[in-house]
Amino acid sequence: MAKKPSASTTSASTKTRKPAVVVGERVKPATPPSTPSRKLDVFPNPAPERDYVIQFQVPEFTCFCPLTGQPDFAHFTIDCIADKDCIELKSLKMYMWSYRNEGAFHEKVTNDILSDMVAAIQPRYLRITAKWYVRGGIYTNVVVEHRKKGWKPAPKVDLPSLGQETGLLG
Repeated sequence: MAKKPSASTTSASTKTRKPAVVVGERVKPATPPSTPSRKLDVFPNPAPERDYVIQFQVPEFTCFCPLTGQPDFAHFTIDCIADKDCIELKSLKMYMWSYRNEGAFHEKVTNDILSDMVAAIQPRYLRITAKWYVRGGIYTNVVVEHRKKGWKPAPKVDLPSLGQETGLLG
């Protein structure tokens, strides 16, 4: 016949049992891992001897209308031909996030972002295309550009157009 555990053994095992996990509660960290910032970090261009395009897609840009307080959403495409420095990706993300609680007209915010990026890296070329989602039945697209004084893009190379090969005879 098996022995029953004594009362002292049972109470000891109960004391070491972990408390149940509470679902739906999360402790906010004292310092969030990421916060919005107007700081743009840079790093040296790894190939300053040639022109090449760096393209950033920012599909979830948000700010709000300074008149109505309603949120505005845009898809930003940023095309950059860097010179000596490039913008670090995470700092660009935190920078774009910093506009989330700012009231700004579409034209102003797009131009401000261009000005800040030009100040940070002095690129050879920078173009921002901001496609703002519908507001009052109207879509707004804002395109702004910067060209470094004296910079000329390389001539376009036109390659011959060839028919699509299918691998089938006849």
